[in-house]
Amino acid sequence: MSEIGGVITAMATPFEPGGAVDEAAARRLAAHLVEHGSHGVVVAGSTGEAATLDDGEHISLLRAVVAEIGERATVICGTGTNDTRHSIELTRAAAEAGAVAALVVTPYYNKPNKAGIRAHFEAIAAAVPELPLIAYNIPSRVVVNVPPGDLAELAEIDSVVAVKQANNDELGPIEGLDVLAGNDDAFLPTLEFGGAGGILVASHVAGERMRAIWDAAQAGDLARAREIDSGLHGFYDVLGVTNPIPLKAALEMTGLIPSGGLRLPLVEADAGQRAAVRAALEAVGVSVVP
Repeated sequence: MSEIGGVITAMATPFEPGGAVDEAAARRLAAHLVEHGSHGVVVAGSTGEAATLDDGEHISLLRAVVAEIGERATVICGTGTNDTRHSIELTRAAAEAGAVAALVVTPYYNKPNKAGIRAHFEAIAAAVPELPLIAYNIPSRVVVNVPPGDLAELAEIDSVVAVKQANNDELGPIEGLDVLAGNDDAFLPTLEFGGAGGILVASHVAGERMRAIWDAAQAGDLARAREIDSGLHGFYDVLGVTNPIPLKAALEMTGLIPSGGLRLPLVEADAGQRAAVRAALEAVGVSVVP
């Protein structure tokens, strides 16, 4: 199994102008990410607009990315939904398509209690025991928060090996699980307490610097890691506004994808947002194509 850690980019899903998934652009983007600092990627997560991909698109996109980078990087697939049966189907399909792990978000909208959340993960793990699972705690999107103690209990399930922690207020070690930062500004704090890395957004365009943060932290040079990180916080803030709208604008502006289009109900960045993204890119020295 590939190691799950380091700089993992929550990869955006490029779309063609007509709205179809642009797999060729996705392959190019995945290769670029690995060549510019990423240890791996997450396909079809929140940033990848999984909510508006059908199952066929979801798994076809995964196969394309695995074919492009699977031999040299970690490829994780988002498979969590608010329907346990559907999550099992996606997780099984992801395993067959070559994912090395599945990112499973807390079920949204249904608002399950602690017992329901545990049963959800147990059912997925039992159905696809060969695939490691990464729990995804993101209360800002799913309403339900899974406290650290409850996450530690999920570690009792053999294949639940890590958590993407997107609740900065509860960031810290969790017994039995590798902790991955779920927000860019939590990446360095996670490394400081010995966490495994982060599933990140800014690494699309600042990947080499985020890899330098990782490398410095692993070498014990936290002063250098903090210096690099401090220069990126304004960029983190701009990209975090209704992700992935500003990210898609940034990728288009930098020529990393041909179109910054999104699927409804998400819409493209307006003129004000694009100006903010352009300024943020320029502030961190990223070139914008004319």
